[in-house]
Amino acid sequence: MPNTIIIRGSAAALGAVLLSTAVFAQEQRQSFDEPRYSSHEQIATGTTPSAFLLRGTASWHSEFVAGTLATDDHSTNTDVDLLERMRRGFKLPPDSHSRTQAQLRWYSRHPEYLNRVVNRAAPYWHHIIEQIEARDVPLEIALLPIVESAFDPFAYSHGRAAGLWQFIPGTGRRFGLRQDWWYDGRRDVIESTRAALDYLQYLAARYDGDWELAVAAYNSGEGTVDRAIRRNRKAGKPTDFWSLRLPKETSSYVPKLLALADIFANPSHHGLTLPTLENKPAIATVETGGQIDLALAAGLAGVDVDTLYQYNPAYNQWATSPDGPHKLVVPIAAAAALQQGLDALPANERMRWTRHRVQSGQTLSHIADRYNITQAAIRDSNNLNGTMIRAGQYLMIPTAVRPLSEYSQSADARLQRKQQRPRGDTKIEHTVRSGESLWVIAKRYGVNTRKLAAWNGLAPGDTLSVGRSLVIWKNGASGTATSPTSTSSARTRTVRYTVRQGDSLSLIAARFRVRIGDITRWNNLDRNRILRPGQKLKLIVDVTRQSS
Repeated sequence: MPNTIIIRGSAAALGAVLLSTAVFAQEQRQSFDEPRYSSHEQIATGTTPSAFLLRGTASWHSEFVAGTLATDDHSTNTDVDLLERMRRGFKLPPDSHSRTQAQLRWYSRHPEYLNRVVNRAAPYWHHIIEQIEARDVPLEIALLPIVESAFDPFAYSHGRAAGLWQFIPGTGRRFGLRQDWWYDGRRDVIESTRAALDYLQYLAARYDGDWELAVAAYNSGEGTVDRAIRRNRKAGKPTDFWSLRLPKETSSYVPKLLALADIFANPSHHGLTLPTLENKPAIATVETGGQIDLALAAGLAGVDVDTLYQYNPAYNQWATSPDGPHKLVVPIAAAAALQQGLDALPANERMRWTRHRVQSGQTLSHIADRYNITQAAIRDSNNLNGTMIRAGQYLMIPTAVRPLSEYSQSADARLQRKQQRPRGDTKIEHTVRSGESLWVIAKRYGVNTRKLAAWNGLAPGDTLSVGRSLVIWKNGASGTATSPTSTSSARTRTVRYTVRQGDSLSLIAARFRVRIGDITRWNNLDRNRILRPGQKLKLIVDVTRQSS
């Protein structure tokens, strides 16, 4: 029988959970040297083999509903530290291979990194461990998100992999992770954990219970591992993981997991002390019954919007998806307040709607751009079969209840922060035209394709949509060179301005021909706060507009 969580929200409990989340959010913004994210290769499309449903995954998954979690009897012992509970479930044999020893040395020399990832994992780890136990999978697998993403739910790799478990788009869809404008299931902690365990169990069955091969295939794809096995068989060589010729990343991927297992099994042996985590659920899932604005939901739960995004990183926009999932993950101490608030809130008040009268000459594309929404969302909201609209027609447009700048973890806000982060002396803005790719644009501006992708939150192989704005960073005099087809907005420079006596935001904006809103955004300022003489401001100016 599932162990039902009784939610008793106390201020102290909520404060402890939110403090953990605040530390987690701060950690995400830090820059540090740690292993690169891994990504697994897309597997062939088709129906998922039934072999991965080794222990009735469908029925297991249905047990996780609004505060109900499946647990084994021994797992209810809250006197046991969560990391101790995890290490008791380790099943893989210890390994002394030189590749594993090299990873052990790296982790042992970086205790601050291990502390960071443990703190990041705190909101999610109890759930992950519980689901692994329910499937009788080795609990070393609970350490895999450290190798994959350093437990960053917003992680995105150059291989187009996203989330804690680093699913690429095709593999994510194969295992039931929906991806659209509103929602990316690869970043849904609950759903991506289910999908990752489905995939890993399928791989373990494929390789006759060899978890080293299963983990290797999770990273590189079973096609890569299968070909390596066939080569060795043909040559009369062993077909265990250590004997296979695999990609460089995969060759170090399994040793990283085994090294982590060694460290977590006996940290004191390596001169390390790991944080302790309570062996209690940290999250609960609350059914919303439909689409809801995230700022509104945060208010009902008594948490800030950033906290709600940290627990629900799959939502790309300012609201949950109209197509579901109609649920929110929250700190367990906030679940009761959210449920009570939802019960008291009429369904028609969970979103803000704007009534738009179509003007002559307007298209659905124009209206979508104006409201920062997709055409599909407008069609769905108004039961439109196509893009044909007529002047005088009224459309209902879903809009955010707060300024979009307050939804700081939405996909647009995260991209904006990434693009604004200085990476060189000169920032160039480029608008994508028909037929252009990252490779074409990188060649035009003389920059590296992978760097161009990273500056814009993309992977090198991503397809570009026409009209998308990209940033290019250049150093030195070469930054003044622009494409013959680039517009005047591409000729920008970053200026460091020192505030003088009598300066105001409006005076500085007028002097450099920029907008006040841009100055506040570039410098994270409150526009109502007075500037101080000597204060430093970053300005991104168009040099072609500074001639007078």
